[in-house]
Amino acid sequence: MIVELKPEQQQLLDRAAQAGMSAEDMLDQAFAIIREQYRDQDWMLAARDTIASQIAEGFAQAERGELIDGEEAVRILRDRRAKQQVA
Repeated sequence: MIVELKPEQQQLLDRAAQAGMSAEDMLDQAFAIIREQYRDQDWMLAARDTIASQIAEGFAQAERGELIDGEEAVRILRDRRAKQQVA
């Protein structure tokens, strides 16, 4: 298969090569990101109803003044994501 790269894509490959990374390594990283995005998308679709109910619950909590600090929210989300990746 022959792939024609856009100039900015070629520049990224050139920079990676200058840093010691092979084109294959860079493509492996790109495909890993794409796989992760599809996995996340598949999870979101599978959990759509659950997510919608959690969002509705969050809005209701906010209306009642039951809010948490932004840093605490980020910590909670990171913990949940870590648990999902382990499972």
